[in-house]
Amino acid sequence: MKIRRIYGLALRQFYLLRATPTRFVQIFAWGALDLILWGFITKYLAATGGGSVVVSTFLGAILLWDFLGRVMQSIDTAFFEDVWSRNFLNMFGSPISPKEYIAGLVAVGILTSTLSFVVMIALATLLFGFSIFSYGIALLPFVLILYLSGVALGILGIAIVLRLGPSAEWFIWPIPAVLAPFVGIFYPLSVLPYWMQAIGQLLPPSYVFEGMRSVIQGHGFSLSALGLGALLALFCIALAYRYFMHVYKRALRDGLIARYSAESVG
Repeated sequence: MKIRRIYGLALRQFYLLRATPTRFVQIFAWGALDLILWGFITKYLAATGGGSVVVSTFLGAILLWDFLGRVMQSIDTAFFEDVWSRNFLNMFGSPISPKEYIAGLVAVGILTSTLSFVVMIALATLLFGFSIFSYGIALLPFVLILYLSGVALGILGIAIVLRLGPSAEWFIWPIPAVLAPFVGIFYPLSVLPYWMQAIGQLLPPSYVFEGMRSVIQGHGFSLSALGLGALLALFCIALAYRYFMHVYKRALRDGLIARYSAESVG
């Protein structure tokens, strides 16, 4: 795996963002709208007796969950840029290996999602007086697990679209919303039915939001639980990449790579 090739893939996405302001604006737009909506909801709840704990719980959860979704979407959007521009076949016809291609998309996802996260933190502080740094040192493992989880979902999304074709794009964007009820963004896992709790315990973000609530309530956080969440996230990345390689090799064997277009499904 050569760093120059990964850098070249990331640089290409940078040029696309620089050349088209609409691509750059979408990095921040949806997250900012979510933050503003939930920010005013939490202000109302706090004014009716919820207190500052409500603000910390809801705004912190929105910031962290939007960050995970942004990591995933940034990776998948970089992939779709090649599909939309019909550059996909050129990429896989070049010396770039699948591992380098995925690493380049992940690098782009990390950079753009970090930029979006910084802007969201600034908005939350300026508009609602909330600082996510109130979590202290716990913020580092929280963000790391969400980074890894977003990368796993991003690679999975690429594999699904590669397997089913570009028309399956709509399968990808709702994935965070489908997972949201299982990871306890706004409530503890204990309120869920047993079968949902069992699924939630297998999802790395669950350990982030459980830890977040523990910090807000003054109980600190369990380093072992967050360590388990990080290990699960790494396992999910390995599993997603393995599935991607399986789909990629099948596409090569069956000739789907050469016929890849908006109409190719299955």
